[in-house]
Amino acid sequence: MDFAFDARTEELRAKLLAFMDEYVYPAEQIAHEQRAQLASPWDTPPVVEDLKAEARRQGLWNLFLPDTEYGAGLTNLQYAPLAEITGRSPHLAPTVTNCAAPDTGNMEVLTQFGDEQQKKQWLEPLLAGEIRSAFAMTEPEVASSDATNITTHIERASDGTDEYVVTGRKWYISGAMNPDCKIFIVMGKTDPDGADIRRQQSMVLVPRDTPGVTVQRAMQVFGYEDHYHGGHAEVIFDHARVPVSNLIGEEGGGFAIAQARLGPGRIHHCMRLIGMAERAIELMCRRATSRTAFGKALAQQGVVHNWIADARVAVEQLRLLVLKTAWMMDTVGNRGAHTEIQAIKIATPRTVVDIIDRAIQLHGAGGVSQDFPLAELYAGARTLMIADGPDEVHQRSLARRELKKYL
Repeated sequence: MDFAFDARTEELRAKLLAFMDEYVYPAEQIAHEQRAQLASPWDTPPVVEDLKAEARRQGLWNLFLPDTEYGAGLTNLQYAPLAEITGRSPHLAPTVTNCAAPDTGNMEVLTQFGDEQQKKQWLEPLLAGEIRSAFAMTEPEVASSDATNITTHIERASDGTDEYVVTGRKWYISGAMNPDCKIFIVMGKTDPDGADIRRQQSMVLVPRDTPGVTVQRAMQVFGYEDHYHGGHAEVIFDHARVPVSNLIGEEGGGFAIAQARLGPGRIHHCMRLIGMAERAIELMCRRATSRTAFGKALAQQGVVHNWIADARVAVEQLRLLVLKTAWMMDTVGNRGAHTEIQAIKIATPRTVVDIIDRAIQLHGAGGVSQDFPLAELYAGARTLMIADGPDEVHQRSLARRELKKYL
């Protein structure tokens, strides 16, 4: 594995770093102030739209999508250092470069599995940043860490119309509170009694304005509503009817599509997490060199040395593992990199949570306040120990694969 970035990656890194310094970091406070003046907290601050236009003008747009027809055509290895940079401002930079979840995963699904009409109607406006979307899989009444548990029904209409009837309750549906969210990709069961539990599920496109669709309430994450990503909502589907042509792929293909969607999503989260850790280390060092306690700077305290050194070592280890995983996904495919994807999904959030926690400790009361990004970074990183499959599910699968060698 060559550890040097290629020429295109270096060019994009330079442009993105400059974009972050000139536009994104200064806009963090501006966006916060503008949001307080909006009619609805879910509306988009004007500065975000300005940044989106600038990012698109500079060619810093849809960098996540390897498909050359629709995206930047970057490999996972090329995208990794770019996603890390956007992770330093995780609530703003991914959004303004059109590289924010859940839209990224939904665009990947439509690119790989959507038909031409679905691409024209939904993929194209998502690629242009004109609309937002949501992915509706998690349910409150079952252990959604096992996707075969989902109870939402997607049934053929009994009145002879060529429609599906969608009935179920979902929650923590990211992006659903945003008024620009126009489409849901909904996972439910079309064959609940099928012999193969991984062929019972399908995915359908459900427009937000479909009768029977109710965005019930916003779900908080450690008290945060995550406005930049459009919040996380509880959504009710009460006999919502959509054309059968809204099926993505084939009936029974939902579980496989979900797995295809989650692989890139997991590594993208880990890439951005490394950027979050780097932001925390920077804040830790700035704080340590600017504050005095018990007669000397915090930077002269031995325990602070340990925190900073351990954080640097941990980040370098994680970055190498993520880059190796990206390289393997590019060379042997997502299935061939299954162990590595699970390894980074286990290691990265828990390590970054620990780094941010130390940075919070070093900032004292300021660390848990709104005056620094650390509390919100912590909430985001800690959530990723659950999102896209909790750590324990990945540990179980990875351990079983290791044990299989000896059985």
